[in-house]
Formats: sequence, structure tokens, C-alpha cells
Amino acid sequence: MAGGTRAHIFPKGPACLALAISPEGQRRRPGPGAEPQVPILLTLAALALDSRIGDPQGWPHPVRLIGRLITLLERLCRQAMALLGPGQWPQLLLGAAMGLVVVASSALAVWLALLVLGRVSPFLWFPAVLYLTFTAFCLKDLVDHVGRVEGALAGGDLGEARRALSMIVGRDTGGLSAEGVRRASVETVAENFSDGLVAPLLFLALGGPVLAWAYKAANTLDSMVGYRDERYLFLGRFSARLDDLLNLVPSRLAALLLVAGARLSRLDAAGAFRLWRREGSFHSSPNSGQTEAAMAGALGVRLGGPSWYGGQMVEKPFIGQGNAEASALSVRDALRLVRTSTLLALGLAIALEAAVMSIFPLPFGWGLVF
Repeated sequence: MAGGTRAHIFPKGPACLALAISPEGQRRRPGPGAEPQVPILLTLAALALDSRIGDPQGWPHPVRLIGRLITLLERLCRQAMALLGPGQWPQLLLGAAMGLVVVASSALAVWLALLVLGRVSPFLWFPAVLYLTFTAFCLKDLVDHVGRVEGALAGGDLGEARRALSMIVGRDTGGLSAEGVRRASVETVAENFSDGLVAPLLFLALGGPVLAWAYKAANTLDSMVGYRDERYLFLGRFSARLDDLLNLVPSRLAALLLVAGARLSRLDAAGAFRLWRREGSFHSSPNSGQTEAAMAGALGVRLGGPSWYGGQMVEKPFIGQGNAEASALSVRDALRLVRTSTLLALGLAIALEAAVMSIFPLPFGWGLVF
């Protein structure tokens, strides 16, 4: 994410966000409508910012606020369930209501914030929209965490590697071998390339920060309540299905980008495509296996397999059965592949954003009204 000066973001200087006078003599509000290229420049700046500073410790982050809202609503749902009595339908309905409230309120909060700030001053709107854009990505944070895991393994500290890995995966890490730790690292790199980069970029291009944060809210819901255990089987079902639906296209697009990135990175692009088409649906999730299969094929490694969650063994098929175990080189190649594929994803997102801007010159999703 960004370092650069404002001159890099504004080719004409900050004045490009000032109020404009149309040929008809009517004033226009500041923001993307005044300069149609501004959303594209903001997307570039946001991704540059993410690549530089990631998620600084101590900074407020929208995901944390969404997480607190989910925790509050879950508590209210469980109080209501105690009154309504046992049964799956109250849980299903309450879970759906919770999911809709979280997604709708997140999108509405972003839209109102940008709308109000845009009406007050472009110099308030710009930092707000840039912050909401770059915090939608999490590539730098993922790369840094995986780097810490690999650094611990390189230093012979398997316990520290397991602890560092537990910060970025949902599985139990206490019993993993060094090979298991590296396999989990490669898997989370593959999955988060879709969830943490391609999907936010796609929704940002289609509907600005408003749609991007509607997606992020759904994704956060899934990570907190979208489990199949006894506690969340019915209450979290709506959230899990919503996340599956929203990721159907991004996950497959991400897999294709990994295939293309593998060719540019001089990895096994043909193997990535072949394994993706053959084993992308092996995973119990309709989406997670897409990028894992493409990554496994590109690196020539075996991913997936049984894992422990909350002390319970979950049987999952291997992807790339017969391939080698993940190694330190595999982790480095996975990160290199994701960096290359990120540039491809950015180019695709900018093209899509330009197409959307040509149709909607005052995009609703950037906090503006027609």
C-alpha cells in the first residue's frame, strides 16, 4: 500500500478534486464525477499503499469494527434463541437477519461517510476514500505473516512457526510438522489471494468502496460464524452460503490469474491449469479448492489433506496427490507467484473500472449521487 506523494496520485495536483463548472454552468460535487480517472488512480494508490504498509498495528480497521458488530448481534441472536426454544428454523432465520444487517449496515456506513465528507470538502473525501480502499486489501499483511512463519522454520524453531501460523489459519497448528506448516502456509497464500485481493478488487471495480465493504462484511461473517460445527451449523449457514455465492466468480478468476502468473513467473502454468480443471472442485468449499489446485499445479506440490479444527479431525482430500511436499522453496515460489498475479489482477480491475466509469460517470459506490 502506498508510500508516494500526492503528486503521484493527482497528475494535475489536488485541484483536480475541486468543484468543477460544467459547460452548462452547473456546479458538480468533488470526487470521481469531477475527474472520471480518480477512482482508477485511487485503486492504484491503495494497492501501492497496501504493498508498503499493510495493516499497521494500532490503526483502526473497518474489519475490527465489523467483527465487534457481529459479536454483538450474535449475542442478541443467542438471547432470542433462548426465548424461542430449540429448533433449526429460529436459528436459520436469526442467522439470515444477522447476515443481512451486517452487510447492509457496512455498505450504508461507507456510503454515508463518503457522501457526507464529499459534500463538505474534497480534502476530507480523498483521505477517507483512500483509507477505505486500501484497508479492503490484505496482501502485505499475509506476506509478512508467512515470512515470519518461514523465518521461524529456517531458524529451527518449529514451535514459533506453529504459533505464527495460527495467526493466519483457522486449523489447529500445535501438532503440525515442518512440512505441514509449509503446506498450510502455501494453502493460505492461495486462498487469500482470492479472498484478500482479487475479490475486493473486483467488487471495488464494480461498485467502489461501498460494494467492496459489503463483500468484506460478508467475508468477515463467514470467518466468524460460517462453521459447520454444532454451535454455528444453523446460525451461520446464511453467512457461509452468502460468502460462497459472492466468491464463485472471484475464486475462479483468481485461479486463472495464478495460471497466467505461473507462465510469467516461469513456473508450471500447464500443470496449474490442468490441476485446477481436474481437482479444483475436490475441496468441500466450492471456492477454496480453485486457487489451491492452481497453486499446487504451478508449484508441483501436494496440498489439502486431513486437518484438525477445534480438536476434531476434518477429512479433506489431497490436491495434487503424488506431488512433492511443500518446501521452503515452495513457499518462496508461492509468494512470488502471488506478487506477479497481483499485477495481472490490478490490470484487469483497472480495465473493468474504466468500463464501469464509462457507463456511470458518477458512481454510487464512491459515495456520490446522480
